[in-house]
Amino acid sequence: MNPRGDEGPAEAQLTGLKALAVYGERRSLVMMALGFASGLPNLLIFDTLSAWLRDAGLSLEVIGVFSLATLAYSVKFLWAPLVDRVPIPGLTRALGQRRAWMLACQAIIILALLAISGVDPSKSLGAMGTLAVLVGVVSATQDIVIDAWRIEAAGPARAGAMAAAYQWGYRIAMIVAGILPLVLSDVIGWGGSYALMAALMLAGTAGVLAAPREADAIARAKDPDPVAARPGRDALEWAGRGGLVLAAAALLGSGLSGNPFLLGAPLSALGLEGLAGSLAELWAAKPVGAIAQVVSALGGLALLATAVLPLPGAPTRPGRFLFQALGEPLADFVRRHQGTAALILALICVYRLPDFVLNIMNPFYLDLGFSKLEIAEVRKVLGVIMSVAGVGLGGWAVARLGLMRALVIGAFAGPVSNLVFAWLTLQGPQLWALAAAIGIDNLASGFAGTCLIAYISSLTSRGFTASQYALFSSLYALLGKLIASQSGRIVEGAARLADAPGGILLPAASGAFGSAVAKSGVSAAGLGTGYVVFFVYSAGLGAAGVVLTLMVAGREARRRRDGGTGDQSPA
Repeated sequence: MNPRGDEGPAEAQLTGLKALAVYGERRSLVMMALGFASGLPNLLIFDTLSAWLRDAGLSLEVIGVFSLATLAYSVKFLWAPLVDRVPIPGLTRALGQRRAWMLACQAIIILALLAISGVDPSKSLGAMGTLAVLVGVVSATQDIVIDAWRIEAAGPARAGAMAAAYQWGYRIAMIVAGILPLVLSDVIGWGGSYALMAALMLAGTAGVLAAPREADAIARAKDPDPVAARPGRDALEWAGRGGLVLAAAALLGSGLSGNPFLLGAPLSALGLEGLAGSLAELWAAKPVGAIAQVVSALGGLALLATAVLPLPGAPTRPGRFLFQALGEPLADFVRRHQGTAALILALICVYRLPDFVLNIMNPFYLDLGFSKLEIAEVRKVLGVIMSVAGVGLGGWAVARLGLMRALVIGAFAGPVSNLVFAWLTLQGPQLWALAAAIGIDNLASGFAGTCLIAYISSLTSRGFTASQYALFSSLYALLGKLIASQSGRIVEGAARLADAPGGILLPAASGAFGSAVAKSGVSAAGLGTGYVVFFVYSAGLGAAGVVLTLMVAGREARRRRDGGTGDQSPA
């Protein structure tokens, strides 16, 4: 499949060692540096900063508020069109649109991290919060443009390798930002640690300067029927549509991030603290909170569509501008994938469902009888190693087998790996079995994740790369959040049914679920049966992804046989 129409054969494949050699190419090495620059500020404001604040004596409530700095990642697609459309004065002409935006974002992040290094949070908490929010917004913007460069700099055969290199760099940054500041804080202080992190961001800057310049952006055709300006009416319409966009952003951000702050803060400002508190309680409730979050996100999308759609029979400048900026990227996708657009969007939403519903794994390991130390050692060491291997294997598969074949394999890998946990349940607290199960799951998850990233990247078209990828990547986990909210209920419900008279009980492994029996109110065999049922159910959810992947792959194969590339990129 080659919807972008600028990278050669639709299913370009590399043979033999060439499929591995792509990891040593300039683009892949640059991508790893850019992935590092993407992951470093994310963890510095989302996780490591909380340790600094706690060390400074701040309360957990205040620390929790700082997590709001990462809300920008949930709604970044709202300003992604700026990355596609707006040049950086002085830089775009010299470096190209993508590299100019990357360099500008990195300069701001470096300066903001240096500014944070000089702030004492116990005395200047407001300044610290402002700088954290600035880093969050600019870092989310950097992610938008890095994804766009990655897509535009790689052909289909290298899409998997580029996705893998990005994830490798990102994971290295997460390790560095999660460990190094903590270790050095007692030696050079928190300020010195953050100054060092700002210096490490120069790895991303070196990546930008070494990056090949992407193809020039496609020139947009002039509007053949421009709308005459009417300042008074346009101002009123801008105010109305702008208010709807802000309301949509609040609903989307609160739903996608799982944090109702963007909805609660305006209510509190209006004196409706009780309503804001009720909203926070609703978001935290299980499983109703997950349903509310999904409804909030869907409501935000509906409101956004209302804000950007032109007025019927009455074209206006605000309506034309907003539709071209926010509506045209989706309209372009639908035009290029006529007959398959709905299937593709459904595929994106369900492809990782088997992974999303595994949100009760730590309780499962503890119930099964493993110690916290055993869990941490296997997950943090072997799990990371196997995940990195899975990412690399996914990139190799895309290069060697082609994108759609690799995507099909990834669709099967997720459900199959979940069945390994059903096997682990029957083995009991055997450390070798835990290592095998976590190793296989992380390998499969890394493989499938890389294939999905490469596939979503292939769906974009030049001229809308940043906007389309940001939208797809923001929404793909929405359905998983809703279904994952029922995971615990399924385990407990299946356990009670199995324990009831006439229920079918699987034999409990020796030493398994002993300490969890009193908490659950069922027998060890009943709880083990409940977990087995849950893991089989989670694998069954993957069937939808398998079916949709096969359907989309079949339609794309027919399209290629019929001589169509699906390329209707804007001229």
